[in-house]
Amino acid sequence: MVSTADSDASEEIDLGRRVASFRGLRGMSLRALAAAAGVSSSFLSQLENGHTNASVASLRKIATALGVTPAQLLDDSSAHTRGVLRREDRPTLPLEGAEKFVLSTPPLRNLEVYAGRFEPGGSTGTEPYTHGHSQEMLVVTSGEVVLELGDDRYTLRTDDSIEFLSSVPHKVVNRSGVTASVVWINSPPTPDSTPHTVEYQHNRRGQDAQ
Repeated sequence: MVSTADSDASEEIDLGRRVASFRGLRGMSLRALAAAAGVSSSFLSQLENGHTNASVASLRKIATALGVTPAQLLDDSSAHTRGVLRREDRPTLPLEGAEKFVLSTPPLRNLEVYAGRFEPGGSTGTEPYTHGHSQEMLVVTSGEVVLELGDDRYTLRTDDSIEFLSSVPHKVVNRSGVTASVVWINSPPTPDSTPHTVEYQHNRRGQDAQ
């Protein structure tokens, strides 16, 4: 028979292992997570090594700093992933006749991923934009779009892809008569991977609705 003490110790070890796993998944140092959660590095170290348990309040703080729910820290099945992002829960950025969906949520480490849908005539904005100096890949998952990259123009169709630097002015336009869908992948994440026109379009729509 397993004693209550042994069971509690096992749970502490499992919790500590999951915290360490999520921390590693996010590329956070022990000190960085401790600072973000408002706990001491020594406490966090003891927790990860199974030498202590966390109060409900501490667990919530650590979960928030890791970008997960307390339930995910207590559920062994999700220690290797951030969990499922449902279609209806994706943050959406309005563009000009298009939408951009965030597929990767903070905290980010090595890459960020967005999906986009462009109605006929839709684009990422009136002007080309830049963001950071990352490796960027654009993949067309359906339809056809034109990528304006610097002084060049590239027509991309379903299953076509192109790689470029995010520091080069670029713009995506759907000049066809059917809806097109794309995926953007940036590595590493950039300070601003959203066209500057997004905020303008969002604000303008809000004013139009008034």
